[in-house]
Amino acid sequence: MKTRDTMKQEELINLICKRVVEKLNDLEAYKIPIGVSNRHVHLSKEHYEILFGKNTVLTKKVDLKQPGQFAANEVVTIKGPKGEFKKVRILGPFRDKSQVEISVTDSFRLGVKPMIKESGQLEGTPGIEIIGPEGSVTLECGTIVALRHIHMTPEDARRMDVKDGDLVDVQLMGPRKALLSNVLVRVSDKYKLEMHLDMDEANSAFIKNNDIAILKK
Repeated sequence: MKTRDTMKQEELINLICKRVVEKLNDLEAYKIPIGVSNRHVHLSKEHYEILFGKNTVLTKKVDLKQPGQFAANEVVTIKGPKGEFKKVRILGPFRDKSQVEISVTDSFRLGVKPMIKESGQLEGTPGIEIIGPEGSVTLECGTIVALRHIHMTPEDARRMDVKDGDLVDVQLMGPRKALLSNVLVRVSDKYKLEMHLDMDEANSAFIKNNDIAILKK
């Protein structure tokens, strides 16, 4: 026969188990896979043909997680006032405007003043030279350090109670656990859930592709 104390202990254990399960379910709802971005280039079709020749085709090396996006076989050299990087990957498809995405560490070698910007927001950013096998292009602006951001679908946004354009806090999990603030939320039915960090951000927290971040609420 159970005593009153035994019954109270069982009730307490059941309550603790319930709270643990609820907490785990909450964490599951806010989990976000991470994609780490190395330096890369987005090109307009016009600039691509200057770099690689008229009527040439951008060829796919591997699909990226975001639908319709891919890493191309083609690479270029990016050159700043102080230095350059060779074999910088082009990401497709073509864009209306060319842009180069680097890390802050990359900017020291190139000799450009880094500006943290949302992709496509290029006004006032430093220029850079892009060199291909058939020619070169000098951008008047277009070199950015990408603002860290999360791609998500409208369904993801509803589940996490956020909206397009929000700036949120994200907990990075791993051996060098870190909290990142001012992470931009980007919502579209064309996206797949993924947080993008550059190499500096990922390395500082010992993060690699497909590690998990938790949206803080």
